[in-house]
Amino acid sequence: MIYLDYAATTPMSHEAIHVYTEVAKNIYGNTNSLHDVGSTAHSLLESCRIELGSLVNSKSDGIYFTSGGTESNHLVVQTLIQSFKGKGNHLITTSIEHSSLSNLFRKLEQEGFEVTYLPVDHTGKISLSDLKQSIKPTTILASIQHANSEIGVIQDLEAIGEILSRHSVLFHSDCVQTFGKIPIDVVKMNLDSISISSHKIYGPKGVGAAYINPNTNWIPLYPNTTHENGFRSGTVNVPGIASFVAAAQQIVSEMEENQRKVTMLREHLKNGINRYFEKIELIEHPNSQLQQIVGLRFHGIEGQYSMLEFNRHGLAVSTGSACAIGQQAPSKTILALGKTPEEAKQFIRLSFGKSTTIETIDKVISLCKQLTER
Repeated sequence: MIYLDYAATTPMSHEAIHVYTEVAKNIYGNTNSLHDVGSTAHSLLESCRIELGSLVNSKSDGIYFTSGGTESNHLVVQTLIQSFKGKGNHLITTSIEHSSLSNLFRKLEQEGFEVTYLPVDHTGKISLSDLKQSIKPTTILASIQHANSEIGVIQDLEAIGEILSRHSVLFHSDCVQTFGKIPIDVVKMNLDSISISSHKIYGPKGVGAAYINPNTNWIPLYPNTTHENGFRSGTVNVPGIASFVAAAQQIVSEMEENQRKVTMLREHLKNGINRYFEKIELIEHPNSQLQQIVGLRFHGIEGQYSMLEFNRHGLAVSTGSACAIGQQAPSKTILALGKTPEEAKQFIRLSFGKSTTIETIDKVISLCKQLTER
């Protein structure tokens, strides 16, 4: 089976597996234990915190380890709005956020918060003028993803951060899809918080991290929590964190090389399917696009059928975000682009990774030809 679903998850790298097993065998202490075994684990944990912080231009005291991107999103948003709810009850997000955030904002509405869902254009970008107009004196926080997990459109976090900072609105961004693929600088982008995940960058599942600006005074969501400086309860997963950071170091060091490769693969695919443009729509932004995520719509063919045909020919693709599959509803991201429910159900996603080759793309082009001719 040829894997083309790296936006859903990635296999662990050899380096990440090696680090995990070595730490699990040799540094197994509880980081809160006061004996030497615990102190050794604590020392490694803090080294990991320093290293991960350096990869996003953060000091170590801004990094908190979690179980993944979803928990990071939930904890950060709820912690910050609880800490600043005295300012107001208005929140801003977009119509195409990851389900972990869109579901949370629906819940917050039920709890009495007012939420503005910014629309997007036909490519998935928000309007900066819409953002400016949505800000109120009661606005506490805005949560705007860095890149969409289904179509790969990248939002201009630096411009967004400048606007929000000028109005003293906290800025959170889900950076799960972009970390390790394009540069993230929390200072330059005026980010107050971000979320990232290990299993998207060839690290282990069940590990992630959140960043909160160290200058932000926040109140723990759960009182008397001792781990992660009160941000999250539960024994810290030191082997998973060490493996995650090893994977992060590697993918950031290879970032430019990987981007050149996936850009070349994307261009090869586009050139190959251009002749079928009347039957295949490539959903992308012309200049703000995460190159490894390819959204396709086959006219008149349901995405489920296309996915099964790809699978039958040995190619693993998806019909959208793995966290939303199973709902039997058209993708809210594709609907937000102005597509009809029928059109939205014709969507499939391909996502490239380390093992993707030109030969793989040639197989994709060949299968696209078969599907359109059928």
